Amino acid sequence: MSKVAIRKLGKVFAGSASPVPALENIDLDVGEAEFVTLVGASGCGKSTLLRILAGLEYHTSGQLVCDGHPVRGPGADRAMVFQHYSLYPWLSVIDNIKFSRGLRVNRRELTSSDVETASGRADALLNLIGLERFAHAWPRQLSGGMQQRVAIARALLGRPSILMMDEPFGALDAQSREVMHDLILHIHRIERTTIVFVTHDVEEAIYLGQRVVVMQPRPGRIQRIYDVPLPAERHQDMKHEPAFRALRAEILDCIRQNAGLSTDVELLDKLNA
Repeated sequence: MSKVAIRKLGKVFAGSASPVPALENIDLDVGEAEFVTLVGASGCGKSTLLRILAGLEYHTSGQLVCDGHPVRGPGADRAMVFQHYSLYPWLSVIDNIKFSRGLRVNRRELTSSDVETASGRADALLNLIGLERFAHAWPRQLSGGMQQRVAIARALLGRPSILMMDEPFGALDAQSREVMHDLILHIHRIERTTIVFVTHDVEEAIYLGQRVVVMQPRPGRIQRIYDVPLPAERHQDMKHEPAFRALRAEILDCIRQNAGLSTDVELLDKLNA
């Protein structure tokens, strides 16, 4: 059985003049511990689909099932990481990690055992993200990449079975992004969490994902799904290999066509003449 099963899913927003269809006929299965990336032109509904999976938005048609149960709102089984780190500036790094919404989603009083377990888990995650020396630092003392590490650790505290990431490295410089790419792959191998990752960067989508889902806009639909022909153990040099570059070119071409951009070299030459 799929970890996530999406069938004929649609989303329509209420517009000032008329309804605005955002998603239409989305069919997608995500397997246990799979890493799936979503790419596509602006307005294709990548983030909307992710928010529906997180329970932050509601679909207007179709079905969305996680672990055999319909999604009807947020749940402790799912966690979200956004582009903006959203750390609490008045809490230290370790206290930010411990302040997990996932542990409070059922609004019950935490027992001393819960607190002790969360504390040990927070320490382990702090070590996993390589920030054990900054446990008592304030968010303002950290770089953007370090703050995003803390946000990821906080999302993982409650052991969610599905982690959703919405362009989490979009605000980072190129070098920091590469470091975070290798870190999230390492975390995925250790935690075995199912990850659904939205990005506008095709190279990032290929390097991280086991499959790349290309979406097309107006309304958002799945155009094509690509299997990534890379081994589980990845390194940055793979980005220069012919198979990687060929897949990148194919996906970019698909996105350009979806966006209505011509890939006809002769036509482009005439326009630039």
